[in-house]
Amino acid sequence: MNYLVSEYPINIRQACKSLNLERSSYYYQPQRKEDTELIGWLNELSEKHPSYGFKKIFHSLRNQGFSCNHKKVYRIYKKLGLNLLRKRKRRLASRERKNLEVPRNYNEVWSIDFMSDALFNSRRFRTLNIIDDYNRESIWIEIGLSIGAI
Repeated sequence: MNYLVSEYPINIRQACKSLNLERSSYYYQPQRKEDTELIGWLNELSEKHPSYGFKKIFHSLRNQGFSCNHKKVYRIYKKLGLNLLRKRKRRLASRERKNLEVPRNYNEVWSIDFMSDALFNSRRFRTLNIIDDYNRESIWIEIGLSIGAI
C-alpha cells in the first residue's frame, strides 16, 4: 500500500480501492492488552495449589473476577509451562512363568468359568461351568438370566 502511494501519484483512498481493501483496515492499529496481572494470578494459584489442573485454575480465576476467555488463559497457562503431565500406568514387575500342574486324579483340580449368550428374542443369559481338569468333564452347569459374578 505504501509503495503505491509513494511511487504513483494516487492517494490512500485510491490505493485502497485498487487493492480492494477497506480504508479502516489500512488504518487499523491492534491494541494488545497486557497480561501481567493474569500471569501473576496464574503463577500464584499454581504455587498455592500444585495439583490443580487447568480447569480448576481457570474456574478459580473466574471466581476471583477475571472475565478472560478460556482459550486466552490456556494459551498463557501453556506458555508458562504450568500444564501438568499425566501419570502413566506403571508396568508390573516381570515374573517367571510357571507351567500349570497336571492333575493326577479325579476331583483334584476344578476350573470355573462364566459364559454368556443371547436367545432368539435378544435376552442375554449366562452359564456357570465347573469342569474337572483331570478328564475335562463338566461337573456342573448353572444356567440363568441373572447370575452374578463370584
